[in-house]
Amino acid sequence: MMAKAGAALLTLLLITTVATKGPALRGSALELRCQCLSTHSRFIHPKFIRNVNLTPSGPHCKNVEVIATLADGREVCLDPAAPWVKLIIKAILDK
Repeated sequence: MMAKAGAALLTLLLITTVATKGPALRGSALELRCQCLSTHSRFIHPKFIRNVNLTPSGPHCKNVEVIATLADGREVCLDPAAPWVKLIIKAILDK
């Protein structure tokens, strides 16, 4: 009888541990990688850009990532070395 109660308690503890730790591990795994596999360097007119997200290099990715959300909802990774993207980055950092 004690063995069954002990096994049930152990099972309950394992389920609780997995349920509380699982989402944190899954979320951190997504953040520890580069978001941009390739970049776009051709000019995009500012009227077509809704938002720009600048992610500095770090332990998740060695590259600076510039992700633009376009007016139609698409997300495009911009080349941070392109002259027009450098102007956007400078404007964001000056704000």
